[in-house]
Amino acid sequence: MTRSLSSLAIKLASAGLTYIGFVVLARTMSAAEYGYFAFGLALATVLAIGAGMGQQTAVMRFHAEDMARKDSAAARTTLRAGSMLTILGSLLVAAALCLYAAIADALRGSAPSWPLYAAALLVLPMALGEYTSAALRTQGSIWTALAPRDVVWRIALPLLALALAAAGVMLTGWGALLLAAGLLLVVVAAQYGLARTERYQLPLGFAGLSGFWRARGKISLWLLLGGFINAAALNADTIVIGALLAPEQAGAYFNAFRTGGLMTLFAFAISLVIAPPIARHFYAGERHKAQLLLAAGTWGGFIFSLLAFLAFVFFGNPIMSLFGESYGDASILLIILAVGFLADAATGPSRSVLMLTGHEKRYAAIFGLTTLISILAQIAVLPSFGVIGVAIVSSLNRMLAYGLMSWQCAVRTGLDPTIFGILRLRTHSGGQEGATYETPLVKNEP
Repeated sequence: MTRSLSSLAIKLASAGLTYIGFVVLARTMSAAEYGYFAFGLALATVLAIGAGMGQQTAVMRFHAEDMARKDSAAARTTLRAGSMLTILGSLLVAAALCLYAAIADALRGSAPSWPLYAAALLVLPMALGEYTSAALRTQGSIWTALAPRDVVWRIALPLLALALAAAGVMLTGWGALLLAAGLLLVVVAAQYGLARTERYQLPLGFAGLSGFWRARGKISLWLLLGGFINAAALNADTIVIGALLAPEQAGAYFNAFRTGGLMTLFAFAISLVIAPPIARHFYAGERHKAQLLLAAGTWGGFIFSLLAFLAFVFFGNPIMSLFGESYGDASILLIILAVGFLADAATGPSRSVLMLTGHEKRYAAIFGLTTLISILAQIAVLPSFGVIGVAIVSSLNRMLAYGLMSWQCAVRTGLDPTIFGILRLRTHSGGQEGATYETPLVKNEP
């Protein structure tokens, strides 16, 4: 309970600081430059998940398995290999994006695409920040895992932007991305130092890396695909609009999407805490305890989302106008997107359940297919219906995808992550008999 309240406090602060940060940047930058920033941030977020090689999720799953077998050496290897794979993957992805930008500029004969280069530099700190947070959370840390990135970084970025604006310096889109990358890299480095003083493990080095990849590389790739699909689903809209329409429209959609995403804040904060113990209970065969955590977390998140949804419906225009008077018209986008986020909250942490219980392939198939269809549909409707059409497609896709995933959770694992999962607690078994479902318990790794 203490960790849950701490996580919630941090995530509430993080959401507020993130929102303030976007408002500050939107008001201290031109609409076009802010649009370039939104496009670059969305692109870097997607690429950072891919660069992480699936280790953000793998470390929580494999570390739980290792500790369940009381194999501390294997658990340390899992932590070390995850760090190195994340670093190597980030460097490779960043280099590839820079190469693409250079070739594209040369073929077009245009000026350097600075937002792409700046986004490339943001990949490593974002990917490493995600991994260190997951690695520390699986060891029971909350404040060290979350506070540096979710609080310190999000305070520093708008403060520096305000200081620059006060000095008469208006940030460009790529300048804001570089500022974000530099600050985040400093914060992550400080997080490593803080973790060592508190005796949490964040080992570095290549020892055991090849063996880890031989034993768990295949599963990691599926986890990578799942994480990449999830990041694409959250950011593809902005990337599509930024690539095919004016940057001003990308910025407006980005603000509406990020505002709507606040609806799932409570659910996300809770899932950060309950994901590791759900994995532990699941692999110990204690499905009733896992279902109890899911039911409590889902209902807490759904009630918060419902209240936020009503606030957006009645006060959407003034909320969006916080970014500037020109963004007030984006309130219709906010309401459309909020419908999908409400469905997301009602289905609970279905993605996490599938990924942590050995059904990463099924998750990747469902979410990958629906996301691909959504992106193609958005590209198709964009010329005729503009950003409104993109928002409608996004909301419908979210309802379909999370509905299918929650159904598969119930069928394959015996765990119902939706608001109806509370009904399974009427019996103490809660679907505890592992043989009934297609989910393995603890397995010895090769």
